[in-house]
Amino acid sequence: MSAPIGVFDSGLGGLTVAAAIRAALPREAIVYLGDTARVPYGTRSPATIVRYARNNVAFLKRQDVKLVVIACNTVSAHALGGLADGGDVPVLGVIRPGARVAVEASRGGTIAVLGTPVTVRSGAYEQAIHELDPNREVVQIACPLFVPLVEEGWTAHEVTRLVAQEYLGPLAGTRVDTIILGCTHYPLLREVITETAQRLLGRSVEVVDSATAVARDVAAFLQRAGLEAPEGDGSPPQRFCVTDAPDRVGDVARRFWGEQLGAFEHVDVFMGGPPGGGQA
Repeated sequence: MSAPIGVFDSGLGGLTVAAAIRAALPREAIVYLGDTARVPYGTRSPATIVRYARNNVAFLKRQDVKLVVIACNTVSAHALGGLADGGDVPVLGVIRPGARVAVEASRGGTIAVLGTPVTVRSGAYEQAIHELDPNREVVQIACPLFVPLVEEGWTAHEVTRLVAQEYLGPLAGTRVDTIILGCTHYPLLREVITETAQRLLGRSVEVVDSATAVARDVAAFLQRAGLEAPEGDGSPPQRFCVTDAPDRVGDVARRFWGEQLGAFEHVDVFMGGPPGGGQA
């Protein structure tokens, strides 16, 4: 099926997921939506997050996508059930794939989840891990400063290393052997996070990025559903949309996508409603 895959996030971090899907499924077209008018979601109430997510899914459905991937841990934690149930387009999130890969990668130790405050408070990763292994110990750490550091481009800055040391300090002396990067921005800090964690723990640690796990799940789903794109000539179209300031997102987007992108398209997901309170 030649219809595109829809991917959305509250901002541009979900491009890490879109890039992983592109790498795993080079024949698939992608429509990416970054809700830059209302970012960040991580400080919003669950009801607001659900309302925003419904706006975004409705927009992607209007683009005739065959699948929606929620490339946002916050939305996956609070809204996935309501978005996926009974819809005419299948919806996949990032939390269950990431939890599954973490359990597979772990050597039986504690799994640490790094995420935004809202994702951590939701307990969604802990629940997903315990569905797979009820006795597994899980620790969760909110790391709100990681997002602005990534967007500033300070992925290897000394300030970032000091912040990582502060956030990950509680891991010292624990049995943690696997860390989940529970935010789409965090993969850009993978090196700093890994080095800091291993120094504190005094041993190697597995660091899991949900993006590759999601891409694997998308490939498996499309195959099962018979929705894979047919063989074609050339590269499939990739469309990049934002809800605000398309002229100011290029540099940040390139960090997540891994290469220079073309122009971003400014779109309205609100169907005539106000940005802060689109129709649910």
